[in-house]
Amino acid sequence: MTWSLELSPFFTWTVIAILAVPAVLLAAALLFARLRGSIVRVLAIAALLLAILNPVVLREERDPLKSVVALVVDRSQSQTIGERTAQTDAAVEALQASLARFPDFEVRTVEARSGGDGDATTALFGAMGQTLQDVAPARVGGAIMVTDGQIHDIPANAAALGFDAPVHGLVTGRPDEFDRRLEVVTSPRFGLVDQPQTLTYRVIEEGPKASRNPVDVQIFLNGDLVERQSALPGSDVSVELTLPRAGKNIVELSAARDPTEITPVNNRAIAVIDGIRENLRVLLVSGEPHAGERTWRNLLKSDAAVDLVHFTILRPPEKQDGTPINELSLIAFPTRELFVEKIDDFDLIIFDRYQRRGVLPTLYYDYIAQYVQNGGAMLIASGPEYAGPDSVANSPLSAILPALPTGQVDERAFRPVLSDLGRKHPVTRGLPGSEASPPNWSPWFRTIDVGPTQGETVMNGPDGKPLLVLNRAGEGRVALLLSDQGWLWSRGFEGGGPHVALFRRLAHWLMKEPELEEEALDAEGTGSELVITRHTIGDDPGPATLVTPSGQASQVTMVDQGAGEWRSTVETTELGLYQVANGDLRALANIGPVNPREYREAISTQDKLGPLAEATGGSVRRLAEATGGIEVPRIVPVSGRADAEGRDWIGLKTTDETVLRGVERTPLFAGFLGLAVLLFALSATWYREGR
Repeated sequence: MTWSLELSPFFTWTVIAILAVPAVLLAAALLFARLRGSIVRVLAIAALLLAILNPVVLREERDPLKSVVALVVDRSQSQTIGERTAQTDAAVEALQASLARFPDFEVRTVEARSGGDGDATTALFGAMGQTLQDVAPARVGGAIMVTDGQIHDIPANAAALGFDAPVHGLVTGRPDEFDRRLEVVTSPRFGLVDQPQTLTYRVIEEGPKASRNPVDVQIFLNGDLVERQSALPGSDVSVELTLPRAGKNIVELSAARDPTEITPVNNRAIAVIDGIRENLRVLLVSGEPHAGERTWRNLLKSDAAVDLVHFTILRPPEKQDGTPINELSLIAFPTRELFVEKIDDFDLIIFDRYQRRGVLPTLYYDYIAQYVQNGGAMLIASGPEYAGPDSVANSPLSAILPALPTGQVDERAFRPVLSDLGRKHPVTRGLPGSEASPPNWSPWFRTIDVGPTQGETVMNGPDGKPLLVLNRAGEGRVALLLSDQGWLWSRGFEGGGPHVALFRRLAHWLMKEPELEEEALDAEGTGSELVITRHTIGDDPGPATLVTPSGQASQVTMVDQGAGEWRSTVETTELGLYQVANGDLRALANIGPVNPREYREAISTQDKLGPLAEATGGSVRRLAEATGGIEVPRIVPVSGRADAEGRDWIGLKTTDETVLRGVERTPLFAGFLGLAVLLFALSATWYREGR
């Protein structure tokens, strides 16, 4: 209960001033004149003014408020190292029990996990600020942080906290910790495929056992070991890598583990390099002008990633009319330059309705076959000539062709359809319009009959005859399109068809683009989820094996999504590189930022939080020494500027803040008391006048 006095005047202050000024002047005149009874008259004037001001005595009933204490628990991933989790749990339990003995403290416990700024940081002060945002600064009794000391949002000074109370740190871990880690110093974000790229890394050792002894480092590219090196701790080391494919390439560096280090998680570092292909070089040879020739040319020219070299044979060798060579406007076909000297410069060779006319010597067909078997790609877009005696099937190319002609040409109208295999194959899977049966595509009017096929038939013609056959020959790939009617789709005949999607996918499959592989395993991190996708043209691929960044392996069941796609979504709890395997396939995916800050410095420390804690009057101490259990300091309430830490105790401020429950008002000049005072003042004046 508290007492106070306040004024509650009956008039405005302007009116009171008008009345008070002459009253004060009159009182001053009386005192200056030293007239008899002047003091009594002045007291009477003062009593009248006080009556107008109406003084009121207030009696307030107040309840004291509790001090709010923030108990901030570090639950970041670095706190899972060694015994830190157990130490944290034991310390929090002991602190909560100790604080519960003080009814003047309101304890707010908040757990802070990795996150905060997109770099997987430990943001304890951000978590503390959120839990205290509705508390007046004067009510904050302090904060206790149970952490390994690796805090990434420590304010620059104590004033930035927004309250004047001690901050204490209880550090987990042990003082003799040793750790080895890898850091990527520089890495290109993009790189040309098949061109060397330079990456620089550094091995760092921290703790009493740190040394300058060489450390073995393994370098993996997309999961494959590509190099071993020996690195001196603290020195920058460079490695040259050649990207094997376009798209995302994951470089993983792994340093040998020391048995005494606290964690092997940061012995690995990751760099992601996006591979960019130089323009793909395509050689298109049209055997003769026809309606579909422009379709291939327009499609390839419209792709900015393709450099096209196109020849149409308008004047075969047998056409001799005596015209002098220097008067011909046609360009001679540079056969030797293309098919002998520079054949390996091309990523894809397309024969569009080409037939043997003596333009290419027989030996050159053998060169082309060898080019494919050594890793090249070839597409045969055939017409009636494929069934004739001058067919390229009657050349050394027959060794790599997926189907040989029977000599028959079927000229019935039909609508191309996907085979059962074609509904799963990446070249034809999900083509626009393929959902209908039959697909809503315009008809074609000619197919070339072939005998037994090798490889994969992904599209069929009339009566289930092969229409598009894909095959591998040695290290290379071959596609055989058994019709020259694809141009009808590009012209929009009867609604047309997906010629752009089909032909572009076909060309990129031949050139081994990763996203068009029949058997593929992909893993992608989205937030805290890992999405595993398996594409296959076969049956159930079985479960996938998932290895977490900490090395724990588990089996993941894949769920059939239809059309050869199997998928599983896994909720992750660790940051870092996950490995997924299924059969001979392997995929890598990173959850969270690459090389998160959370693991860059894993050794527990008192140094980071120490200056701020000292500035607030708090302290930072370890829960455990090199050996033995943990020791949790006692809690002691303190007030004002008293010390807030001692050898075995930490202090928390108590607050003087209260909350008002009720107010009792007693006017001094109201009722009989006020009347009595006024009557006494006037009577005293009259009495003095009577004498």
